[in-house]
Amino acid sequence: MTAPAPAPPKPETPERRIGSLEVLAALLVLLVVFRGPLSSLVSGPALQTWTTVFVSVLVQAAPFLVFGVALSAVIAVYVPRSFWARALPSHPALAVPTAGLAGVVLPGCECGSVPIAGSLIRRGVTPAAALAFLLAAPAINPIVLTATVIAFPGRPEMAVARGVASLAVAVLIGWLWLRLGKTEWIRLPHRPELDDLSRARAFWAACRHDVLHAGGFLVIGAAAAATINVVVPESWLTGLAANELLSILALAVLAVLLSICSEADAFVAASLSQFSLTSRLVFLVVGPMVDLKLISMQTGVFGRRFASRFAPATFVMAILVATVTGAVLL
Repeated sequence: MTAPAPAPPKPETPERRIGSLEVLAALLVLLVVFRGPLSSLVSGPALQTWTTVFVSVLVQAAPFLVFGVALSAVIAVYVPRSFWARALPSHPALAVPTAGLAGVVLPGCECGSVPIAGSLIRRGVTPAAALAFLLAAPAINPIVLTATVIAFPGRPEMAVARGVASLAVAVLIGWLWLRLGKTEWIRLPHRPELDDLSRARAFWAACRHDVLHAGGFLVIGAAAAATINVVVPESWLTGLAANELLSILALAVLAVLLSICSEADAFVAASLSQFSLTSRLVFLVVGPMVDLKLISMQTGVFGRRFASRFAPATFVMAILVATVTGAVLL
């Protein structure tokens, strides 16, 4: 007696999934339904200010980010590891000030220095020296110092004080990293294997990789800076200018929140005429080292554990050194 044939399997009912087309259609319907409230919101002055600040931060930073990413790829692909052993002193404590002084020759801003510092660490440069370069390059290069001289006519000591204080902070933070820093705090993102590619293809692979990591966090930082610009009332700053200690702290925090490119921050500092020169020097020293977009980019390139330690330490050191420098030179 033969066994009965098994019943044919029932056809599976396909699952209904919401795809991008459905989401787009729903958004279009919502835009049509709420077009009245949305149009009034978009035309509001607060959103217009937000959009202006957001776009200006991106426009200022993007060219230097591209420059930094390209230079980072050159370092990663074309510069042999042996070069850094010859270019920097073998002793890490001496390599830190040497790397900081090397920032003089890089005409860029803080957005470009982040991927470059990451590439230097990948090529075997001691992290302390790479971090000193990261902090010094945006503040002591010729373009930034020249802009500072132009922004403060008749006061060349502002440019001198800015260069001295910024280099001192970079070196001190580098030495502090040598003393207290740990290797596991830096988690560089996984890079594509470049050794199996031609140099040209490896160069473009490195560029794409760094743009995705640094560029995305730059957008987040720009959005945060624009939001702060809209939320913080300008009248608060006027009330703080009368107290020297509060004015120093206020401009230090303002530099973090505004996230202005180092090529343009001197003109903003010059416009804050109600504040003392020392407090404005603090603004110029803190801004290129610690701001919202930098913290976001450093998180993307080096990891959260690094950024959560590096940014507060740099912020405090920059305030202390800039205050002392201003008291001596200004």
